[in-house]
Amino acid sequence: MPFIRTTTNEKLSNEQVKSLSAEFGKAIELIPGKSEKWLMLAFEDGIRMAFGGKSDGAMAMVEVQLLGSAERESLDALTAALTSVVSSVIGIEPESVYINYTYFDTWGFGGSNL
Repeated sequence: MPFIRTTTNEKLSNEQVKSLSAEFGKAIELIPGKSEKWLMLAFEDGIRMAFGGKSDGAMAMVEVQLLGSAERESLDALTAALTSVVSSVIGIEPESVYINYTYFDTWGFGGSNL
C-alpha cells in the first residue's frame, strides 16, 4: 500500500503528471512486495518553497509512505529512481530533490485496516 506525494514549486502539465505516474509505477516495484496496482499518487505543484535559504530555482519534496518497511538496498534503488524521474520529467537538479520515507504498521483500505 504505497503512497507517493510529490510537492514542487514548478507547475506541472498534464503530460508531466502522466509521465511521473507511469515512471513512479515502475519504480515502486524496486521494493519487494510493492506494485503499481496498490500505488496511490498525489501531486502538489506551484507551491511556494525554499531550499538552502533561497526561494528561486526548481525544487521538489517526494514523500513515500509504506505499509511495513523495506530493506536499505531497495530504498537506495528507489531513491535513485525517483530522483532520476523527477529530474528528467520536471527538470529539477538532483541536488534540489528531497525524498522522505515513512512507515506504517496499520493502513486502512476499503473500510477496514490491514
